[in-house]
Amino acid sequence: MSTTTDAPRHRTYGNWIRQRSPGIYGLGTIGSIVLILTPAFAVIGLLVDAMVGLTIGLFGLLVLAFMAYKIKGRSLGELLIVRFAFWRTRAKKENLYHSGMLAEPNGAHQLPGLLARSELVATRDGFGQDAGIVVIPQTSHFTAVLRLDPEGASLVDREQIDQWVAGYGHWLAQLAHEPGFVAASVTVETAPDPGTRLATAVNSQRNQQAPELAGQVLDDIIATYPAGSAQVTAWATVTYQSTGQNRRRGREVMINHVAARLPGLADALRGTGAGAVRPMTAQEITDIVKIAYDPALGPMLEEVRAKGVPSQLTWDNAGPKSAVAGWDTYRHDSGATRVYSMDEAPRGTVLARVLEQLIQPHPQIPRKRVTLIYRPHTPGEAAKIVDRDVRTSRFVQNSRGSARDQVTIRAAEQAATEEAEGAGVTRFALLVAVTMESMADLEDADTIVDGLEGTARLELRPVYNGQAAAFAATLPTGVVLPEHVVIPPAVREAI
Repeated sequence: MSTTTDAPRHRTYGNWIRQRSPGIYGLGTIGSIVLILTPAFAVIGLLVDAMVGLTIGLFGLLVLAFMAYKIKGRSLGELLIVRFAFWRTRAKKENLYHSGMLAEPNGAHQLPGLLARSELVATRDGFGQDAGIVVIPQTSHFTAVLRLDPEGASLVDREQIDQWVAGYGHWLAQLAHEPGFVAASVTVETAPDPGTRLATAVNSQRNQQAPELAGQVLDDIIATYPAGSAQVTAWATVTYQSTGQNRRRGREVMINHVAARLPGLADALRGTGAGAVRPMTAQEITDIVKIAYDPALGPMLEEVRAKGVPSQLTWDNAGPKSAVAGWDTYRHDSGATRVYSMDEAPRGTVLARVLEQLIQPHPQIPRKRVTLIYRPHTPGEAAKIVDRDVRTSRFVQNSRGSARDQVTIRAAEQAATEEAEGAGVTRFALLVAVTMESMADLEDADTIVDGLEGTARLELRPVYNGQAAAFAATLPTGVVLPEHVVIPPAVREAI
């Protein structure tokens, strides 16, 4: 008689599919149309004049070359357009920002770029707690921020972690049913801990009649314990858009609508390991944004908050004094930042802790923000998307027939089955903002990020000609980058 003990299996996650349009040889819908129509128009041109037909043929081949040749998933034509846009921006000096006493219109340190017209409204949620709502009028977006207190995964059973992940997935799936919902993001920011909170907590409990040795021990603790430690701040943003009747009723109705949804959203997050969840006040949002643009203010504002005194910063002065947006860098006041975006999700399946080392504080990176952005599809859109992904995967497999295409077909079919059983479909992206003290330090940041992306099984690349916008997307402001582009999403997916 023998017994066998099965080892406990770790739950894995994956089955994400990069959305693409069907096309011949990976050209996409528009490229396939050009490939089919170019010979036809060239023949018609030859019937009129030989030079006309030759010109049409060469032009079509040139367009196809720009669309077919890809560098890290991006076509040559797309890269040339981005580079030209950067040259044009730099030539017109639109990448420079200066504020202050001599700046228009009010001499304040206003936020730059996509946040220039934004407003911050102080209100209360459905339970009467103070909350801040960021309004971006150009897209009619209203964003609330939830302050998180993550419990961490140290000494936590695997079953508990699996329950947290399941609760997190359920929270994302339910967002698709929220009326007027646009996007959500979750950010984990790490920064040096100045030790102000520890000093305040110790001094508040100090007994003046205690022995001198005990007082010296407390002083040593206050002086040495914060050295090398990090302060971890986490928040989640939920962004709604005024549509239908709410658009006609006005801004106040949307603000009240978003504020009323916060208690339910916060309660659902508590089952995801997010800890104590509460709405972030307008003053807290302002402080976080200001420190991001001017990291040197961090210790001073932390000292003010530790005393229980509001910082008195306003949204009109939350921006930098000056900022310079480069090709792949962003210089702002006392910091230099490079924002990286996820170029490719992990291949295959991953464990629940795949992003752990990427999120954790790093001793050589003073300030880092890791932001996961989610845009859930509505149930009606989700059914159409998964069916389209199955058709596209089969079309690509028939045209190329590679082993990877077969894996993609299986993933698409599994996603369609899960969606039919009630699962949600969500678009997601990841941004990593690394802030150093000087531009020269950013070269070291590249080496560090290269190592961290390997542990997370991701492919990260710097955001080119969009550093300022990507920087704003990592802040608690609700900036949804796809909503601010000129080319419609349907056209971008067809390229």
